[in-house]
Amino acid sequence: MSNEWVPKTRLGKLVQQGEITSMGQALESGLPLKEVEIVDTLLPDVEDEVLDVNMVQRMTDSGRRVNFRVVVAVGNKDGFVGLGVSRGKEVGMSIRKAVEIGKLNLIEISRGCGSWVCECGTPHTLPLRVEAKCGSVQVVLKPAPRGVGLAVGDTAKVLLELAGVQDAWGFAKGRTNTITNYAHAVFEALKNINKMKMTDETRQRLNIVSGPVGGIE
Repeated sequence: MSNEWVPKTRLGKLVQQGEITSMGQALESGLPLKEVEIVDTLLPDVEDEVLDVNMVQRMTDSGRRVNFRVVVAVGNKDGFVGLGVSRGKEVGMSIRKAVEIGKLNLIEISRGCGSWVCECGTPHTLPLRVEAKCGSVQVVLKPAPRGVGLAVGDTAKVLLELAGVQDAWGFAKGRTNTITNYAHAVFEALKNINKMKMTDETRQRLNIVSGPVGGIE
């Protein structure tokens, strides 16, 4: 842990003191995640990928102003994924800011073997069908048998890969070329996994695991 980091939040202090040692514990604590250093400490292997860079122009009294809107996905490819959107005058600075926002928006997702034609028992895919909507974009994600891969759109594929989902079917309707809405719809769909109520027997049957599972053989 960097000696330069001085936590300003209760969650940050608990992490620095070693009372919280995993990202799952940090999210379960219910304390707000407001320091990027918490994620850097608990998930040092987080990766990021730029989904979209869009130039936004607007006219003001002083002339034309140009900003860049950046959409970035982050994740550790093993149960944690986040999405960040930022605007700024410079692309590089906007990307860094979007990465930080994505880390602060991290969620923990559940995986399992939800495909009825698979039943391999490993948490390689989504545990159930989920959907979400943002703007005109509606996304549906479904469990797939092992070996299918990610049969989804490019934006959804990046988010699912960073979340650690190996196999999935999915489709989207609406203006999917609006990457910001598409990415948010996929992210909300992944959030909805944890909102579904399931019995312990169902969780055991589908081998549903929340968070990191390590390598799947």
